Amino acid sequence: MSEETLKNKTARGLFWGGISNGSQQIIQLIFGIIMLRILGPKDYGIVGMLSIFTMIAMSIQDSGFTTALINKKNIQHNDYNAVFWFNLIISIALYLCLWGIAPIIADYFELPILTSISRVLFISILFGGIGLPQYAFIVKNLMVKEKAQIEISAILFSGIIGILLAIGGYAYWAIVIQNVLYVAIAMTARWYYSPWKPTFNIDFSPLKEMFSFSIKLFLTGIFSKIVENIFSVLLGKYYKEEMVGYYSQGNKWSTMGGSFIAGMIGNVAMPILTQISDDKTRQSNAFRKMLRFGAFVSFPLLLGLAFVGKEFLIIIGGGDKWLSVTPFLQLFCIWNSTLYIHTLYTNLLFTHKKSGIFMMGTIIIGILQLAAIAITFKFGIFQMLATYIIINILSLGFWHYFTSKLLYLKIWHVIIDVAPFLLFTLISISTAWFITKEINNIYICLLLKTLITALVYIVIAWCSKSIIVQECFNFLIQKKQK
Repeated sequence: MSEETLKNKTARGLFWGGISNGSQQIIQLIFGIIMLRILGPKDYGIVGMLSIFTMIAMSIQDSGFTTALINKKNIQHNDYNAVFWFNLIISIALYLCLWGIAPIIADYFELPILTSISRVLFISILFGGIGLPQYAFIVKNLMVKEKAQIEISAILFSGIIGILLAIGGYAYWAIVIQNVLYVAIAMTARWYYSPWKPTFNIDFSPLKEMFSFSIKLFLTGIFSKIVENIFSVLLGKYYKEEMVGYYSQGNKWSTMGGSFIAGMIGNVAMPILTQISDDKTRQSNAFRKMLRFGAFVSFPLLLGLAFVGKEFLIIIGGGDKWLSVTPFLQLFCIWNSTLYIHTLYTNLLFTHKKSGIFMMGTIIIGILQLAAIAITFKFGIFQMLATYIIINILSLGFWHYFTSKLLYLKIWHVIIDVAPFLLFTLISISTAWFITKEINNIYICLLLKTLITALVYIVIAWCSKSIIVQECFNFLIQKKQK
């Protein structure tokens, strides 16, 4: 692949990834606001208690084979077919297991209703397992437009049904049905758009070749999901359901922004980096380009959301009902602003078959986080969460150490690529804060904070003659002229 072709494929992937994820976040924002005004913290908290079980089941279901398929250079029909039948068998077994332990889950949280809720919610695991190889095919072949259509369709239809159920007074059931429908619709659409289809020529031998790579991702996935969802378990057990709802909403709204960036980059990072894994110089250049692009978008979006968090939550919640989400939202925004860097580092490790390093790093960092949570538990939820996030951010140094050994990437390269956009963002936010600090009307305050921050940021970025800003501008002009 020539340098120009690589550049165009990367730019096109980022562009369509941005359109896709941007559209998704806007739709989710609209549906989220409507649902937020109808339902209460307790409704979201009840469903949020089950997140750890869903996440762990999904990790077991996938077992690292989806990433292995995307990362494999010479791939055949039998590879996809073996993963499909494996996922299907595991998904059925998982659902039956979770159906059986549903009463135990309800007893732990002392909420009998969780038995029936979990048995319905976990149906999504069955649907999810049927479409994983199709998802891998779509991502591997950079079918970004198709991926966008799949995800937007799933969000639209499931969101509409969720809202209708919420209006009809179904409370937390509206969230449950919405989640199950999202997975079912996405699975159906993947089958429609993916040209690959399974056959009954079942042969699990291809799994052996992928096993050494995927088993490490499998173990890592389970451990990381436990660590990531530990707060839902602790809050559900030792606090009221409302606190789980505040936590889950703070995580949700910040993750929407983080997913927008990580999704854009994730659409192209592994496929592109895999194709040029034999050329360290080109891979380093591609990595740094995505690093700069992520910083350009991530810092103003996520730190900006933290800046306007209070006004944002009062407006979308129709009052003070969701105001307690603010500190959760702000803490998660800080972490999610750097999430794309973690995504890039781990994708780079995968392209060099370093799943063992990924497993080791995730376990070490997770153990540190669990220890920190145990130590700070007596001080309260915010102290626990802040410590957890600080360790997450500091762990980027760990990932850099190992990835720097794989290509020409020094720590000062990362600082040079990322720091300017962080500085531009802080200057923009400070300017907006100074101008709006005496404004009491929350609508005017939110509007001015957003506009001033965005305007100052764009002006500073343009005047700095940043290469990534100019390339984005030129690419958009070229798209408009075609």
